[in-house]
Amino acid sequence: MTAPAPARAMVLAAGRGLRMRPLTDRVPKPLIAVGGVAMLERVLDHLAAAGVGTAVVNTHWLADQVEERLAARLVPRIMVSREVDLLETGGGVVNALPNLGAGAFFVANADVVWTDGPAPALGRLAAAWRDAAMDALLLVHPVSGAVGYDGAGDFDMDASGRLAPRGAAGAAPLVFTGVQILHPRLFADAPGGAFSLNVLYRRAAAAGRLFGLVHDGAWYHVGTPPALAVARAAFDRQGEASPG
Repeated sequence: MTAPAPARAMVLAAGRGLRMRPLTDRVPKPLIAVGGVAMLERVLDHLAAAGVGTAVVNTHWLADQVEERLAARLVPRIMVSREVDLLETGGGVVNALPNLGAGAFFVANADVVWTDGPAPALGRLAAAWRDAAMDALLLVHPVSGAVGYDGAGDFDMDASGRLAPRGAAGAAPLVFTGVQILHPRLFADAPGGAFSLNVLYRRAAAAGRLFGLVHDGAWYHVGTPPALAVARAAFDRQGEASPG
């Protein structure tokens, strides 16, 4: 049965951005621009276009700068979750769960850049979500077409859409884009404090409840200053001035 599209979202914007230094010594990574627009703003624009009414954004490193930018937004409505101690991806979502509702919600990294294919990626995720079968639905992209990405990939996917983490294998064909739908039940018995969402992905995969959807637009890996330069150049060549 198809569930309604998520009306709430979590945006992960608290990270230190160590691999992006020295740029992130003074500017938080989510506020770095690609195509003239901050990555955080692009993510929030995608969420607003998908009908998300409330977005929880966690902050930590250079939090005042991020929160000042967020204060200017009207849609989606922003709730700030400031972390005194960095909680990583999993702990950050757990900390925000009281504000994310009882149903499935979007989660997106604040430092990712994507453009939509024929249909918006968030709408495709919402349409593919099956509440009875899934605890997590991750937007993945073929490694071969990921702009600026030179890693070994994250997941294999079977014919049913179930994902299997790369594990000890040397390579996997799909890379996680940082965009997903999660259900609160994924966090049952989650670790306390700081931990990575990868812990819960592995648990969901073992239970057959971790699924993927292959992105049909462009995805730009923005992890280091050289990768940022590649992403900016590729984005500019495609003439993209706004999300989607």
